[in-house]
Amino acid sequence: MSGLVAKASTAIAATPERVWKALTDPAAIKQYFFGTNVETTWKVGAPITWKGEWEGRAYADKGTIRTFDPPRTLSYTHFSPLAGKPDTPENYHTITITIAPAGKDTRVSLEQDNNAMEDARAHSQKNWEMVLAGLKRYVEES
Repeated sequence: MSGLVAKASTAIAATPERVWKALTDPAAIKQYFFGTNVETTWKVGAPITWKGEWEGRAYADKGTIRTFDPPRTLSYTHFSPLAGKPDTPENYHTITITIAPAGKDTRVSLEQDNNAMEDARAHSQKNWEMVLAGLKRYVEES
């Protein structure tokens, strides 16, 4: 992990397998992840794209699957042209999501690296907290 790291976590009243399915099913992701459309094969080294609209602006973000270890670890790189930076390796984040049993619940922990400044880290952390809250609602209510 490089730069400042945004962190978020939650406990979900479901099995790790149910949580994993929600993390990797594009139809589920669209329900809790700001309406984004995700495309990938979930193979390590494969591209992943997110498309949709954020704060009134269309976006097409991209990255690469780094780890796919069901139902424990998912990681991928992420680049957003909306950030206004060049599409170069130093402008990508790595997002790592870990899943672990926690009694009757499943603990989901997320880290996003390479936040250049504290306000960027705090903004990312707030967004990830919203995503994980949406994931929790989605899994527990479905």
